Amino acid sequence: MALVVIGGATRVMEAGLACPDWPLCYGSLLPGGRMNLRVFLEWFHRLDAFVVGVALLVLAGASLLGRRQLPRWLPWAAGLALLLVAVQGGLGALTVLRLLAAGTVTAHLATGLLLVLLLSAICQAMEAVPAASSSTQPAPPLPRWWRPLALLAGLPLFAQCLLGGAMASRWAVDRCLQAGEVCHWLALHRQVAGPAALSLALLAVASCWLPTGQRSLRLFSAATLPLVAGQVALGIASLRLGLSQPGLTIAHQLLAALLVALIGAIWGVSLRPHPPAVATSPALVPPS
Repeated sequence: MALVVIGGATRVMEAGLACPDWPLCYGSLLPGGRMNLRVFLEWFHRLDAFVVGVALLVLAGASLLGRRQLPRWLPWAAGLALLLVAVQGGLGALTVLRLLAAGTVTAHLATGLLLVLLLSAICQAMEAVPAASSSTQPAPPLPRWWRPLALLAGLPLFAQCLLGGAMASRWAVDRCLQAGEVCHWLALHRQVAGPAALSLALLAVASCWLPTGQRSLRLFSAATLPLVAGQVALGIASLRLGLSQPGLTIAHQLLAALLVALIGAIWGVSLRPHPPAVATSPALVPPS
């Protein structure tokens, strides 16, 4: 999550090329003599990406070593996360080498959000796996309509995030407000906001009809509503202030990443295999 937000702050502060080389910064691991706010943001973004990569490498190795005690899907999911962070690093290098090309910057953000989605889903799916010695009853099965609804609710949200990234990588809002150029990106971002908010609201309302044992899904679905409201408010405030407050733009991207994480959590709980119900035989009554 911090990696995505720091990446957004790096773009907002126009620090994407503060370190003109890659993977080093001005030819060194720590550019002390050239350190300022912009250089620090770009340097720390790379450092955080390295830490995330190492953590995911450890996760993938641990899931392989403990695969006999862990769900079968976990090594595959951890391997996919490791692949995504490798792609993320490659795209990060290209953003510098290609001088912040719009398509590369958008793909860089999309990969980061996919990583947030996947890790959130892994975390919640693992929370739902009962221990072998646990006597906790498994959660009741989900209605058949819930999983398609949860999947469909995430699609317009992710499309909205990609549009926001494409718009930001082209500085479309600044160009639209100042010169009336590329305003179609801003208009498209506004148009998709309605379906994205409506799909999440529908998911939150539908969660009220879930079985009583699915408390986490209800909480996650309901939590999207205040985040959507805050996202809309931040977007309107940013436009009215002409993007003069970088903190609002960074907070806007933070809420978007949190919404993606919530959808990932909902998918992680919803798509986990449900254990089959155990048939119980009637109690034997001793003869009188």
